[in-house]
Amino acid sequence: MPVLPDLAQIQTEGFNRFVHERLLEELENFPKIEDTDKEVEFRSISRQYQLTQPSVEGRDAAYQCITYSSDPYVPVQLTRNKDRVVQEEDVRLGSIPWMNSKGTFIINGIARALVSQILRSPGIYYNRELDQKGISTYTSTVISDWGGRFKSEIDRKDKIWVRISKKKKISILILLLAMGLGEKDISQNVRYPKIFSNMLKKQGEAIKSSEDATAELYKHLYSATDADISFSESIFKELQKRFFQHRFELGRIGRRNLNIKLTLDVPEMEHFLLPQDILAAADHSIEISYGMGNLDDIDHLKNRRVRSVADSPQEQLKLSLNRLENSIRQNISRAVRRKRAITPRGLVTPAPVIATSKEFFMSNPLSQFLDQINPLSEMAHKRRLSSVGPGGLTRRTASFQARDIHFSHYGRICPIETSEGMNAGLISSLAIQAEVNNSGSLQSSYLKISESSEKERLIDLSPAEDDYCRIAIENSLISQWRTREKEPIPVRYQQEFLSVIWEQVDFRSIHPLHYFSVGASLIPFIEHNDANCALTGSTMQRQAVPLVNPERCSVGTGLESQVASDSGSVVVSEREGQIKYIDGNSIELLSIDELPNNDVVLCITSNRLRIYERSNSNTCINQKSTVLVGELSKRGEVIADGAAIARGELAPGRNILIAYMPWEGYNFEDAVLISERLIYEDISTSFHIERHEVEVRVTTQGPERVTKQIPQLDGHILRHLDDNGLVESGSWVEAGDVLVGKLTPQEGTDSSRAPEGRSLQAIFGIQLVNARESCLKVPVGGRGRVIDVRWVYPEDDTSNDSEVIHIYILQKRKIQVGDKIAGRHGNKGIVSKILPRKDMPYLQDGTSVDMILSPLGVPSRMNVGQIFECLLGLAGEFSETHYRIVPFDERYEREASRKLVFSELCRASASTYNPWLFEPDHPGKSRLIDGRTGDPFLQPITTGKAYMMKLIHQVDDKIHARSSGPYALVTQQPLKGRSRRGGQRVGEMEVWASEGFGVSYTLQEMLTVKSDHIQARYSVLSAIMTGKSVDKPNTVPESFRLLVRELRCMGLNLEHNFILEEDLERQSKNI
Repeated sequence: MPVLPDLAQIQTEGFNRFVHERLLEELENFPKIEDTDKEVEFRSISRQYQLTQPSVEGRDAAYQCITYSSDPYVPVQLTRNKDRVVQEEDVRLGSIPWMNSKGTFIINGIARALVSQILRSPGIYYNRELDQKGISTYTSTVISDWGGRFKSEIDRKDKIWVRISKKKKISILILLLAMGLGEKDISQNVRYPKIFSNMLKKQGEAIKSSEDATAELYKHLYSATDADISFSESIFKELQKRFFQHRFELGRIGRRNLNIKLTLDVPEMEHFLLPQDILAAADHSIEISYGMGNLDDIDHLKNRRVRSVADSPQEQLKLSLNRLENSIRQNISRAVRRKRAITPRGLVTPAPVIATSKEFFMSNPLSQFLDQINPLSEMAHKRRLSSVGPGGLTRRTASFQARDIHFSHYGRICPIETSEGMNAGLISSLAIQAEVNNSGSLQSSYLKISESSEKERLIDLSPAEDDYCRIAIENSLISQWRTREKEPIPVRYQQEFLSVIWEQVDFRSIHPLHYFSVGASLIPFIEHNDANCALTGSTMQRQAVPLVNPERCSVGTGLESQVASDSGSVVVSEREGQIKYIDGNSIELLSIDELPNNDVVLCITSNRLRIYERSNSNTCINQKSTVLVGELSKRGEVIADGAAIARGELAPGRNILIAYMPWEGYNFEDAVLISERLIYEDISTSFHIERHEVEVRVTTQGPERVTKQIPQLDGHILRHLDDNGLVESGSWVEAGDVLVGKLTPQEGTDSSRAPEGRSLQAIFGIQLVNARESCLKVPVGGRGRVIDVRWVYPEDDTSNDSEVIHIYILQKRKIQVGDKIAGRHGNKGIVSKILPRKDMPYLQDGTSVDMILSPLGVPSRMNVGQIFECLLGLAGEFSETHYRIVPFDERYEREASRKLVFSELCRASASTYNPWLFEPDHPGKSRLIDGRTGDPFLQPITTGKAYMMKLIHQVDDKIHARSSGPYALVTQQPLKGRSRRGGQRVGEMEVWASEGFGVSYTLQEMLTVKSDHIQARYSVLSAIMTGKSVDKPNTVPESFRLLVRELRCMGLNLEHNFILEEDLERQSKNI
């Protein structure tokens, strides 16, 4: 398996590019600021800026709920022009969130990831569109990097029009004249002057002066209704400032694309649209209209760019510096007007930069809550590409072409891993060999073909470059290609698949997983699965919770170790040395450093371990040492495993002995039966850490108090509180127990005060304090062990009026009925029954099966890879072998996977003297024995070792019941949802089913008392409290009243009539 690039480099390299290049670029663009009378001049010396080290480590910032950030300091000069006095000081511009070593940001203690966005690259694009009459017209669209869009078109009458920012079209001649060109300049700078002049004559435009064109363009852009607007210097300056220099800023990338497309020689430092750009664009439009050019494919990756971690913070910094410029300008004007003393630090306030960065990281759709279920989910989240977001597509309007797989995606965007539902095709993932270059283009690495394999070297190709190269697909052996020179080889060339001889091949792919994402590359035998199941399998791997005892997979693809090391979840030795000391919190490494003068120095490096930390997904992050004291460690060696990692490899599940067979209908529709061994031996047990918080404020009635003395509550639920009113660390708490005792003061009234209180106030003048309890309690399903109690002081609270208390509770969850489990091939299911070991089927050597899956889940879903995996895992279990199989092994020979699996089964059968492992009559199957009867089953059954994972969708987080709870204020019906203590809706079908069973009283309760019958609800409550019988209600529910009112709106009057028994008189009653 070749060594792949760092899988997290799209985040780390992007942020390094921002710090070392983009930050300085924006600081250098900060203008010189003067007041209106030019008495004071403010200038920044950008090249001497400094960034401070973050005050705390990233893990401590997460624990203290603060932002992991760095402060930029820039030297500034303040000059008074009257007396030429120059003041120079280092001022703090604000704070910039800093990326930690794992490639994530810590904002207010929460780990967040910046998702890369794929957008249209700035430049010019040619297309053919249909007008209102269905006639095709040729258009060119200039997409700017900062501003609007510029569109020109040649209609069916050969007239050239310009449309600016979706406004009404205007003649191109008016725009060119307004930009300062004359008739002679236009004719001298176009490539086809005769054609161009003929088009203008057809347009019927009289050649106007530059002044008239400027006035007309101004009226067009700003929708001026005054017909008497004439040219003035102010109008010209406003157009130059607000339109030409701000509306169409191409940027460095846009200028480069424009120069390449139109063969211009404009310097790349010229970021704005020029008249010669418009003339060259018109020339190219004429060529295309005459069939001399090609239209652009907007979905091709050469016409798209990636807004990476380097670009998004740069745009926010640019915005914040603009706000800072306005703030400094206002401060200077105010100080000069009031004749106050001015200092550089007094002019610069860090609030604009801090507020802008906080607004971006907390509210921008590209700054997302990091998916921290396991290391793979973190890695996949950092390598995600999004087409939605600011300036991108929308879920509702995105076309099928924008969602579809494009030919240029090969080796850059994974064709399998994407979101499901509305985001399908809009949220994708980078291929493992893809990188983002400095221009924002997605490039992929290939091997340059040479006469000898030793001289082959890696070349990075952009999407525009590999269109003209013949790239061999990695589906056959290179050695076969070299020996069989005349045999045709499949290659990619100009969006087609061809067959050429070896001498015509330019590049070749590095390995078969070249075009897959990280998640899809971890699925063994993926070539035997349907693409939808491969998508489900890659998604399920990201949802697997770390287990207490993780285990390496018996059958893998070879990428497991690199994913584990690049995720940052393991501790890697930074230098070569000897392990000196190990405890539960750190590992100390003794190493030897050589100084420049050849002296030798002994150094001790301490590596802190993460112990029972909570992730964003409430899973447990815990690191364990994998080395012993006295062992030698090399540089880059894994010395401590993290969550879901075993022996330096990604391990989100366990190798489970499974059987594909029906069992009493309990595995109907993908349901799964498991053995009780998974519970008793903690095979599928996981740790989860819940954080509960309560805020202690200063209210208008006084400060809230944290205390153990809560007179309103029973002493039993207060048993775990210490003298300060906080739960003791190490306590085992149940649902309803108090974690933090808190009293909130409230204003008392005479009606709510007890008689003895009023007497004490009248006699002794004592004012009683009336407080209600607002304690933090353990929610339903939150039982566990308290592992930490912490006071947190918010960063933004300068008045110290609030404090937050965090309580961390550790839960040990064993697998149970209702939990979701899955394999790596999309074979997911819910645990339906847990059987004793004695009742489970067992192999011929007496080993009982741990899990029973439905065999019907294989042929219909066409994920045969799970069969190969489980059979090869069974062979590895008996031969004590771990297999790392690179997918697409059919390049060796036909049916290579089946031959490999059967040969390994045969070898394991012979080496362990178990002939039942491989029976030639039914290879891959064996006779199982029923644990209940001791009789063998009638048919041989497929049995093997499969890698199964326990997913985050657990029944403890979803099961819910309601006896009483809150009601909606508007409808007076119960709320919905587990978090709101809501109820289950009883709809039409549920009513029909209840009627079919004849449960009239239960149905009457559901539709009245338990729903929106307000008066009956109060009467039932009163009857229950007093012990009386529940009377029949005299009114109707609110929903029935609504039905009656709607019928009356339709002209149907519904009345309630009843007849008295005495005189048979009919009386009516309002509803």
